[in-house]
Amino acid sequence: MSVGKGTIEQAAKLRAELQRHDRLYYIESRTEISDAEYDELFRRLKELEQRHPELVTPDSPTQRVGAPLAEGQGFARVRHEVPMLSIDSLFTVEEVREFEEKLRRFLKTPEGEPFDWAVEPKFDGVSIALFYEHGHFVRGVTRGDGEVGEDVTANLRTVRNLPLVLAAKPRKPPALLEVRGEVLMRRAAFQRFNQQRAERGEPVLANPRNATSGAVRRNDPAEVKRYPLEFQAWAVTQVEGARFDTHAESVQALSDWGIPTSELGRIVRGLEAALAFHDELEPQRFTIPYDVDGIVAKLDDLALRERLGTTSRSTRWQYAHKFAAVEATSTLRAIEVMVGTFGRLTPRAHVDPVEVGGVTVRHTTLHNADHVAKLGLALGDRVFLERAGDVIPQVMGVAKPAEGEEPADWRATLPAELFDDAKGDAVKEGAAKEGAAKEGAAKESDEKESDEKEKTATKVPRPGVQCRWRERFVVPEHCPACGTPTLASGKYWLCPNGLGCTPQLVGRTQLLCGRGAFEIERLGEKLILQLVQHGMVQTPADVFHLEPAKLIELERWGEKSVENLVRELAERRAAPFERYLVALAIPEVGPATARLLARHFATLAELAAADEERLLRVEGIGPEMARSITAWFVAPQHQALMKRLADGGVTIVYPDRSLRATGRLAGKTVVFTGTLAKLSRAEAKRLAEGLGAQVTSSVSQNTDFVVAGADAGSKRKKALELGLTVLDEAQFLELARGAS
Repeated sequence: MSVGKGTIEQAAKLRAELQRHDRLYYIESRTEISDAEYDELFRRLKELEQRHPELVTPDSPTQRVGAPLAEGQGFARVRHEVPMLSIDSLFTVEEVREFEEKLRRFLKTPEGEPFDWAVEPKFDGVSIALFYEHGHFVRGVTRGDGEVGEDVTANLRTVRNLPLVLAAKPRKPPALLEVRGEVLMRRAAFQRFNQQRAERGEPVLANPRNATSGAVRRNDPAEVKRYPLEFQAWAVTQVEGARFDTHAESVQALSDWGIPTSELGRIVRGLEAALAFHDELEPQRFTIPYDVDGIVAKLDDLALRERLGTTSRSTRWQYAHKFAAVEATSTLRAIEVMVGTFGRLTPRAHVDPVEVGGVTVRHTTLHNADHVAKLGLALGDRVFLERAGDVIPQVMGVAKPAEGEEPADWRATLPAELFDDAKGDAVKEGAAKEGAAKEGAAKESDEKESDEKEKTATKVPRPGVQCRWRERFVVPEHCPACGTPTLASGKYWLCPNGLGCTPQLVGRTQLLCGRGAFEIERLGEKLILQLVQHGMVQTPADVFHLEPAKLIELERWGEKSVENLVRELAERRAAPFERYLVALAIPEVGPATARLLARHFATLAELAAADEERLLRVEGIGPEMARSITAWFVAPQHQALMKRLADGGVTIVYPDRSLRATGRLAGKTVVFTGTLAKLSRAEAKRLAEGLGAQVTSSVSQNTDFVVAGADAGSKRKKALELGLTVLDEAQFLELARGAS
């Protein structure tokens, strides 16, 4: 069957695109796309060539190890005696099972006979080959294009954990040793390094891998030494003067010689165990100090590896089972200024929808104007997005700056949510009617999408939105929500209008109704905004003055919902002291601080009258928080808020202090540390407080005793240094029960 012109052109385009990205990554130490996007391009080309073998060319990325190295880069070029081949990247369990099945067919291994797999994290760093002669480090070579790399020995000598001389015991180093592994940075060290660069006025780096790649190829070793580089070995490639039958033996030898290897690596029997290791490690990926994007599984038996050999691009005896992508690239469409609960103005990035670590991202915080400036963002830039831990993905840097004139469809492709009535239009138009034919629904959807683009192209974005092509972010002179002139406060900008600013009023009312405060579950953000827009809530305390007759006139309010809200408000009017304090929305006073204050002050009046000196006696209250609390209580608008709450029937339920005066631990200050066997930390704390004790998190001269469980660390040590009483869990329980 002949290959169509379109298929030939598609294959050529994919080859050219992959070769360009290879060159950007391997030669220029920068990237424009994420690993996941590169893998997808490679997969598409590979599938095309498998369907049409006549499309395969000698220079195809599927047939070569990598991109050729550029001439004249300043480093000596070194040919690898053993090519540094790639590893097949697999993404699904089915692909992994298929990989093992190919091994079995090649080796003619029976189905029931399990392989031993060496499994380890797949570090996201820069691959390097190290050479030792008679125990001395003599050369370090980059991967380059897999066939030829660059001699970066002088730079690698600055890597702190890379031994320049191998340990002679417990085993003698061999005459020749080639070790391969990864140069990388710990995330925490990278963040500190980036902060130092920012303080010196240098551009911040996008991610640890890019920073490492650039560092390894710098011309001045003195500059390289500043980078917090580390090395992790993952293979012995050549050895003279020693013999290994398994990968496990070689890793043990590396450890004996003082070469760092991953502590997470292990040998497992059977493919199910290798799959289980992947599933075990993926949830831990953000607790591992280095960036990890999957696992590598390789046959432990070196004789089997020798039998399997390699393809032109990759080894046949190992695979990489990748994790869900946590880095992606997208286009920065707009920056919108959001007004927070306490008036802080925060720029928020709007990007084209992209999946990062299993989460579809459309917007994310940019923190403050200084942060935006350090990132060097302009609208239209292609940006890196990274998700570290179970947190909202962050913009890490620019992958490719916006260039040239504004694209013809720039305005039409801006997110509809940036325009005041876009959401309303979408709601009114709705989706296709239930039961409509699929073909009709699809047609209607296409028409709506076209209509939305036309509307977007002609509408004016709402206040606070900046969306002009290649525009740089500027802090607005006026609050986008209420028009009040903005004020600088350190690195942040604020709207000083307080409850006169709708987002601040809604936010503080949410705090009053939320968890840890009055917990009025029927009043969420949308309903609060509705009440504010109808003038029924002008201060958070107004929720206790709502009139049922007016509520029932509002959209989405029926008799039953009004009755339920009235009943809930009646139940919540009596609030424990600590919850009442959370509801006041005093800056920096959350549930934990509110509990401290409620334990130390008998009444609201006593707290309101306290000066900074009195507040500083409370363990956990610092000077800044003390100033914030005293300033809040003297402000007339806050005194009016408390009066409005009282007028609405709110009463404060103060804690029973009789146990604090007469309990067995009355007046004692206790610190818990380590892991308790019989009690959870929360249970132990409740028990101590129930007996009149004050539980704090830090050890000081004011601490009466420390309860130390298993793995107790610095707090126990400090207590002993201060001569304090240290109890184990059993002794604490005896004390609580009244035993002597």
